[in-house]
Amino acid sequence: MAISANRPPNSLLFSDHYHFLRLLSNPTRPNYLNLHSGGLPNPHPLSSHDSQHLSALSPAPAPASADPDAGIRRLCIRGDLEGALELLDSAEGGRLDDDAYVALLRLCEWKRAVDEGFRVYSHISSSSSITCLSTLLGNALLSMFVRFGDLLSAWSVFGKMVERDVFSWNVMIGGYAKSGFLDEALDLYHRMLWSGARPDLYTFPCVLRSCGGVTDLIRGREVHAHVVRFGFSSEVDVPNALITMYAKCGYCATARNVFDGMPRRDCISWNAMIAGYFENENCAEGLELFLTMRNLSLEPDVMTMTSVISASGLLPDSEFGKGIHGYAIRMNFLTDVSVHNSLIQMYTTLGDLEEAEKIFLRQEAKDVVSWTAMISGYEKNGLPDKALEVFEQMGANNVVPDDVTIASVLSSCASLGRLDSGTKVHELARNIGITPCTMVGNALLDMYSKSRCIDKALEVFRQMPEKDVVTWSSVISGLRINRRSFEALSYLRQMHVDVKPNSITFIAALSACAAVGALMCGKEIHAQALRSGLGYEGCLPNALLDLYVKCGRMEYAWTQFNILKEKDIVSWNIMLTGYAGKGRGDLAVSLFNQMIEASVHPDEVTMVGLLCACSRSGMVSQGWEYFDSMKRKYSITPNLKHYACMVDLLGRAGYLGQAHQFINDMPIEPDAAIWGALLNGCRIHHQVELGEYAAKHVFELDDRSVGYYVLLCNLYADSGRWDQLARARKVMRERGLEMDPGCSWVEVKGVVHAFLSSDESHPQIKEIYAVLKGLYDRIKAAGFTLPEDQSIAQMEASKSDIFCGHSERLAVAFGLINTTPGMPIWVTKNLYMCQNCHSILKLISKIVRREITVRDTEQFHHFKDGSCSCRDEGYWGGSTR
Repeated sequence: MAISANRPPNSLLFSDHYHFLRLLSNPTRPNYLNLHSGGLPNPHPLSSHDSQHLSALSPAPAPASADPDAGIRRLCIRGDLEGALELLDSAEGGRLDDDAYVALLRLCEWKRAVDEGFRVYSHISSSSSITCLSTLLGNALLSMFVRFGDLLSAWSVFGKMVERDVFSWNVMIGGYAKSGFLDEALDLYHRMLWSGARPDLYTFPCVLRSCGGVTDLIRGREVHAHVVRFGFSSEVDVPNALITMYAKCGYCATARNVFDGMPRRDCISWNAMIAGYFENENCAEGLELFLTMRNLSLEPDVMTMTSVISASGLLPDSEFGKGIHGYAIRMNFLTDVSVHNSLIQMYTTLGDLEEAEKIFLRQEAKDVVSWTAMISGYEKNGLPDKALEVFEQMGANNVVPDDVTIASVLSSCASLGRLDSGTKVHELARNIGITPCTMVGNALLDMYSKSRCIDKALEVFRQMPEKDVVTWSSVISGLRINRRSFEALSYLRQMHVDVKPNSITFIAALSACAAVGALMCGKEIHAQALRSGLGYEGCLPNALLDLYVKCGRMEYAWTQFNILKEKDIVSWNIMLTGYAGKGRGDLAVSLFNQMIEASVHPDEVTMVGLLCACSRSGMVSQGWEYFDSMKRKYSITPNLKHYACMVDLLGRAGYLGQAHQFINDMPIEPDAAIWGALLNGCRIHHQVELGEYAAKHVFELDDRSVGYYVLLCNLYADSGRWDQLARARKVMRERGLEMDPGCSWVEVKGVVHAFLSSDESHPQIKEIYAVLKGLYDRIKAAGFTLPEDQSIAQMEASKSDIFCGHSERLAVAFGLINTTPGMPIWVTKNLYMCQNCHSILKLISKIVRREITVRDTEQFHHFKDGSCSCRDEGYWGGSTR
């Protein structure tokens, strides 16, 4: 058996108190034996009153020389551990009898005296050649070590015992189970059966809970058969554990059969069955069983009420929850803090923050769960600022947060973009020692990723001792949103070694593939999802649809769209956006009509995609028609994005005056994007004065977005205003605004290759530059003029190097080298395509007779036979976003 004892176990609470109690001098004292959560005897620590009472009943301690065994037992009864250890050290003759050692060990266990317990064990080991232990002494040592959380020492003692009784096995099984080693606990149970030991009443609850913990239905049913065979079916604690096990494994019907077949039920039986329904998202059945319990005049306890109150928050109707609240008041349950906490959680889940606040403010005794429930409620209801406010009050009341509190606060910091506050919370978590908690680590990952501090997020990731599927999904998603998609896919490969991905992981990975145009890699991830049985779970089908659209494979996207069993509004919107990016307004309009015929109601995103498609296709009248019908036909109030689309539509079509008037007539205040759309229209049509007017308004609203400065520089460059261009570039430098370095990706034979501007690191770079030179020579020989040979070449090249970088040329050349003649080449770029590159790629497509598609940050450019699908409009991108 492989016992994974290298991990530090948690502290345990098991003891055979019987042997301690039988040493007490009061013969009339009852032998208490209660059920513990693990199904083992639970120790009952003596109160100070008990100790004084027993001391009064006990005779005075005898001199040490008379009988050290008896003297130690008497001192242990009095609770005098120090005196007993002194007597142990001074005892002559070496080894004591087992009863004296057991008394010492029980006292060490009761007082949690770890060092003293090991001191006694050392005395036992050194007083004689100990290769085996009696059952009595071995059990005392097992109980002590398990309580101390030292499973290694417990396992060593277990191996030295001459004989093991059922208590020996129960302590070991319970110890491993409580420490989280559930498979090892079940392995020990089977070894117990092989040894011939007969399980008892305390064995089965612990073993069944272990089966539920690992959700192993097969082993759970096997243990159920043992319960029947050994005759424990009628013991109420064992069926209770069976109910919990079946519920944890997702078999509520079987759990209900056990419940219905019980000859006698206690409150725990009802609680287990009700909680089982709730855990399996069957709230109606659980609440119905609770009402049945009440109809039978059975009084619920605090556990029942907290479970029912929490589940009431999941119902669509808040009236039931309010009724349960009233019942809790009538039955005087509000004296318990956990009931208050459940009520706060219920009302925040229902979105009734006002009622939750009333309960919280009236609550006299607030624990950490109370504060956490309120903080989490604000965060989940979209009020992160209120969550941080309550967190500050929590600190002012000297309440130490736990891992759930910290995770909720970090999520609020991420929502608000409060990196400074998030860093302080991180420091607090480090000071109170909860940064190793996986939940806290995951929240830190998310906060740093959303705050654009991905390197700090990776540092947190590397320091986490345990990583679950949420951890890996968070780091993959974080790398993706921070434009490090290559690394995201690398982490996905590493993840497979330790953790099985879920649908969220696959969605993040597909998004990374879409960002760099990695179609083959995305298909491989889709295949993994299908093999895992997750291919149609949640948003994964839409994520695959988005991959095909962003890779420009609309035929694949259309096939995927048609095989979807259920098309939600997101599916339709992805397709509409895809046609807009391709400049196919006709197909977008046709798809929109199909959507209406399918009785799918459009939303705000739908109309943005539709108006964008009309804008890219020059469909001005249709765009106006759809804009005017938004409120009238579809009950959608136009927002800033819709107005920006209309300005872009008019600006691209050359109706700049009308676009300006449209902005002045808007019922809402225009934002930077709307003025940016007008600036882009002025750039396309070389209207410098109006463009400068639009830029003035843009920079009043947003002076940190680089894209708007790029548009203004392009306006000046395309109009030959070089002095103004130089001034705009100077402002950018003074404000510390820099463009991301140009990077282009091309996928060849399933491998994605990245090319940075002026890249010299690629192993084929010399061959790539040679091919480009050859292409330029062939273009000139065919009678065409390269853009670089024009009169303003030097200035234009300088502008292009900064705002484009020409990295797509390297990617195209690499594709030409490494693919067979006639194969289309697909390139993805992180910046806008400059005029030079746009012109050169048109000429290359004509010379080599290849279809070349480049997706920049704004749209797809499909080059074929010397022409581009964008019709040479907006070849440097359109609106700035």
